[in-house]
Amino acid sequence: MSKKEPDLHSAYALETPDDHKRLYAEWAGDYDDSFAAREDYQLHIHTARAFVGAGGQGPVLDVGAGTGLCGGVLAGLGVGPIDATDISAEMLDQAMRKDIYRDAIEADLNDGIPVPRESYSGIVSSGTFTHGHVGPEVIPALLRVARHGAQFALSINAKHFETQGFSDALKALDGDKIHNLSLPQVRIYGDLAAGENKDDTAFVALFEKT
Repeated sequence: MSKKEPDLHSAYALETPDDHKRLYAEWAGDYDDSFAAREDYQLHIHTARAFVGAGGQGPVLDVGAGTGLCGGVLAGLGVGPIDATDISAEMLDQAMRKDIYRDAIEADLNDGIPVPRESYSGIVSSGTFTHGHVGPEVIPALLRVARHGAQFALSINAKHFETQGFSDALKALDGDKIHNLSLPQVRIYGDLAAGENKDDTAFVALFEKT
């Protein structure tokens, strides 16, 4: 275990799947309090509301669900059933304690998602596509488990939208694999946030599978 408490900078410095597992195993127990509440984290709220506003409905897969922040907002908006997938077993354990999710699926997105093809009518992801942790190359794996017409709402850190290839990837898919693409930009943190990342923004990629 690291002597330094996990924080946002630790998360942004992650490079490998094993790095993710180690950090989030340590962070899972107090993630909601030590990060989300203290930093006035808002991205999960924007993502869930955008999904519902676009007509999204269940069954939904919450990708990179973490401790269930986005799933909690979705459930509060009447969306369900919701399944959670994450690389961290410890994060999923915290999420399942909230009685939001139907099922928990431990998976590394780079290796695919171990569920049958076309299982979901909606795919949401808040905070997973950030700082190069997971790139646009996993989008086909998400499309595989989505039904035709499924609504997507994927938050993507604005600083990495172009540099990590998300813009090009979505343009390449648009009109063939996906349609009705829109990219509203939202603040990741609220007015109470402080520090160098307090003004960071993200795009919420809204689209439907063709």
